[in-house]
Amino acid sequence: MINEAILKINPNAEFSVNADDIDQITWLGDTTPISKADIQAQFTAVELDYALNNLREKRNTLLRETDYMANSDVTMSDEWKTYRQALRDLPSGLDTVAKVEAKEFPEKPE
Repeated sequence: MINEAILKINPNAEFSVNADDIDQITWLGDTTPISKADIQAQFTAVELDYALNNLREKRNTLLRETDYMANSDVTMSDEWKTYRQALRDLPSGLDTVAKVEAKEFPEKPE
């Protein structure tokens, strides 16, 4: 998580971290060191990124599993259209890890 937090602050930072320990960062090249407090301040954003990525992976899997419903030779029911649209709308409005974890996926039509 330290790596991601640093890169959120400075995407071009050059550094190494020993054993994912915030006290063991070696700044390389011309990279200006970033304070421990500034790095830690990014942890919430990094955790949200992880949660959103997991949600998107699950959403994308569910969409792929139902892509056949969108073929030109299939007449998609309104239930399926609503289901697939609800999946595509994810993760809209989810701006905290708690909201992401509490979000329930739409129920697949039968």
